Amino acid sequence: MDEYKRDRMEILLRSGHRQKDIAAVLKVDKGTISREKNRRKRENGVYDAETAQHKARVKRLHSKYQGMKVESNPDLKKTIIEELEKFRSPDEIAGRLKKETGLIIGKDAIYKWLYSAFGQRYCQYLCSRRHRRKKQAKKPKREMIKHRIPLFLRPKGENYRHAEGDCFVSPKRAKTSASAFLVCEKTTQFLSGKRMPNLKPAVVASTARTIVTSLNLDTLTLDNGQENREHLMMGIAAYFCDPYSPWQKPHVECNIGLMRRWFIPKKTDLRKIDDIQLQEYIHILNSKYRKSLGYRNAYEAAFERGIIKSLPSFLSAMGVAFEGRI
Repeated sequence: MDEYKRDRMEILLRSGHRQKDIAAVLKVDKGTISREKNRRKRENGVYDAETAQHKARVKRLHSKYQGMKVESNPDLKKTIIEELEKFRSPDEIAGRLKKETGLIIGKDAIYKWLYSAFGQRYCQYLCSRRHRRKKQAKKPKREMIKHRIPLFLRPKGENYRHAEGDCFVSPKRAKTSASAFLVCEKTTQFLSGKRMPNLKPAVVASTARTIVTSLNLDTLTLDNGQENREHLMMGIAAYFCDPYSPWQKPHVECNIGLMRRWFIPKKTDLRKIDDIQLQEYIHILNSKYRKSLGYRNAYEAAFERGIIKSLPSFLSAMGVAFEGRI
């Protein structure tokens, strides 16, 4: 019941109307009128709308507050603080409490307490050291690419050579669209790529065509970025992940992560990286002995699977001007 209805209720009660009739006028149940009158009345037994509104506001104010589940339990609060000081995350604390004591408290409840006035002093022990919840950016409206084929229709079988493609881009603040297009074959982790001056769909399609022409591949998995809308010009059967599902092409995403960790960190303007440097970085990654490949490198695995015909011819096609070793 709001302030407007409480004002009308006071007037109707003073006029001597029955509670049943007041409920009909205010479009509420008659029990609501009875409870409102008994709980919000003054000490002399008279119902006053202003007093009733004040009592309702105070009760609502103290009914729940941010971080209440932790703050109202001193023992739990002490335990959480001790664990935070050991630099444990709220997820670790919640999981361990459930395992050891059977106490069920979600990590979100701990975060709510940390972001409240009661727990902000302990945010310094978080990995992010953030004092408030990070505001999520609104996802841009996506337009579906024409003639796209969903990933679940991709042919299955060990004889198919499936690859994943993605763009390695410059940061937005660099105000440039200089980028690179990388292709990774799934079973061999073989990586190839070329630098691009921009992300225009025709340029992306032409670059992808150059790469896949030098390799023996059957399919290419892409995301739903508009730079891939000219996929019919890539010269290979292209299949698309579900919207906002980069995990459906994990191999190329993983290699992009390695590239950023070792050679080209985030916030690097790709105008400063020429194609020769990029090919050197790719060559180093392909030369790694990987446990998943039986401690072979990607060159050996790709040659055995028929992805590349010979190493020198591939390096020449990619513009690598140095001798590669397997």
